[in-house]
Amino acid sequence: MNRRKFLRNVAATGTVSFAGGASVLSSLGNANASQAAGYKAIVCLFFLGGQDCHDTILPYDKESYGSYVKYRAGILSEYAARPGGSTRDRKRLLELNPVNAANFEGRKFALPETLAPLKSLFDEGNAAIVGNVGPLIEPLSAEDFRGGLRSQPKSLFSHNDQQSTWMASQPEGVIKGWGGKMADALLATNPNQQSIFTGISTAGNSVFLAGDKVKSYVLNTTGPQQVDGLKNHDNYLFRSKVDPEVVSLLEAHYRDAGISRENLLQKDYASITNNAFSANQTYARALLKTQKLKTVFPSSDVGQQLKAIAGAINLRDSLNMKQQVFYVGMGGFDTHADQAGALVKLQEAYSEAVAAFYAATVEMGLSKDVTLFTASDFGRALIENGNGTDHGWGGHHFVVGGAVNGNRIYGNIPPCKIGHDYDAGNGRLIPQYSVEQYAGTIGQWLGLNEKELLNALPALANFEQRNIGFMS
Repeated sequence: MNRRKFLRNVAATGTVSFAGGASVLSSLGNANASQAAGYKAIVCLFFLGGQDCHDTILPYDKESYGSYVKYRAGILSEYAARPGGSTRDRKRLLELNPVNAANFEGRKFALPETLAPLKSLFDEGNAAIVGNVGPLIEPLSAEDFRGGLRSQPKSLFSHNDQQSTWMASQPEGVIKGWGGKMADALLATNPNQQSIFTGISTAGNSVFLAGDKVKSYVLNTTGPQQVDGLKNHDNYLFRSKVDPEVVSLLEAHYRDAGISRENLLQKDYASITNNAFSANQTYARALLKTQKLKTVFPSSDVGQQLKAIAGAINLRDSLNMKQQVFYVGMGGFDTHADQAGALVKLQEAYSEAVAAFYAATVEMGLSKDVTLFTASDFGRALIENGNGTDHGWGGHHFVVGGAVNGNRIYGNIPPCKIGHDYDAGNGRLIPQYSVEQYAGTIGQWLGLNEKELLNALPALANFEQRNIGFMS
C-alpha cells in the first residue's frame, strides 16, 4: 500500500469527517488543455442489492403473462393480499408501446403502476429501456457459460463483487471506477473547472467515481458536509449565528494552521483537511449566490439525493463547471423475502424522484444535456423462493433525458421461461449487453473518444458493437 492509498483510507475513516475524503488530494488548480463548449453531465442511480428485473419490466401479452404467473405464483399471491389488491394484476399493468415493438414478434411488455412517472417519460420519448445488461468479459451464450468455453466474470451473484464489477469492471478490491476515469478525461479537456467538483456523490465515497485525478466530492442532501467537531456550531460555513472567534480557532486546529510538520503523513493529512475546508466553503458560497430551483422533489431519501444533485448542477456557472459525473445510491433491493411489500415502495420512490429530477433539468434548460441511467448489482432469478427472489445476473435498466432516443426498448427482454438462450439457470439472465457497452454508449455521448473510452472500459475492445444506440 503506497502513501497516497493509505491517506485515502485514513481520510475515509478518520475522526475528522469532511466532504470528498481523498477527492481533495486533487488540486483545485487548472491544467492546460482546451476548454470544451457547453455543459454535459451523467448521473448514475445505483440500486444496491439487486433489483428484480422480472418484477420491473413485466410480460404483458397473454401467453407470456400466463408463463409469468406459473413461475411467480407465491409472490403474486402476496401482491394480491396487499391492501387495494395486486399491482401486478395484468389489467392494472401499464402497457408499453415502444416505436420498435415489431422487434419482439408479438411479445409485449408493461410497467407496474408504481413506475407510472417513468412510463410517462418513456411515452414522451424522454426515457428508454435497455434490456438484459450486466457484467461480461466477452460475448457469452448459454452453451459457452455451461461449458466454461469463454471467460466469465468472477464472483457472480456476490453483492459486493458485482457492485464493484458494475462500477469498476473488477470484483471488490479495485480502486478506480469507470465513472472516475471518464471524469479524468473530462477534466483534461475542461481544465478551468475545479477537479474537486467534477465527480460528486450523495451516497458516500464510491469506487465508481474514483479516477487518477478525480475522486468523490461527497455531498449531503442538505449541502456540504461539516467537520464533526463543528457540527454543534450552526451554519459555521457562512460565519453567522456563532462566535466567529470560536469557529476560527476550531477551524485553525483542524487545518493544522501555523504548524510546521516534518512527517510526510502529517503534511499530507493537513493538506487534505485544508483542501476539504476550502472546497466546502467554495460550494457553500456558490449556494448563497445562486437562485434555488423551483422544482418540488419528493421527501424520500432518493428524492432528496436527486434534489441535491440537481442543486449541484444548478451551481455549474458559479463553480465554472462544464462536464460532471454524479453518483446516487439507493439501498433495499435485496428482496429475498417480502418482495411484494418492499419493491413497490422502492419503485414508487425512485420513479417519482427521477421524474422530479428530469423536471428540474427542464427548468434549468438542460434536459438534453443531462442523462440519468440506472444500474444495480444484478437482476434476480425468475424462479421465486416463496415470497422473494434470489440473486441473478443480467437486468433491465432505464436511461432518462432529453438526449435519449426514447420510447424504445433496446436489446431483448428474454422470454419468461427457463432454458432459453440467455438462461444461466433458474431464470438468471446471461447478459446480452455488457456493462462496458452500456457505459460506452453513455461515455460516447458525453464526448469521450475511442482511446478515452477504452482507458475507462478496457473490456469494451472485446465487443464488436460498442454503441447500443440509445443516445442521440
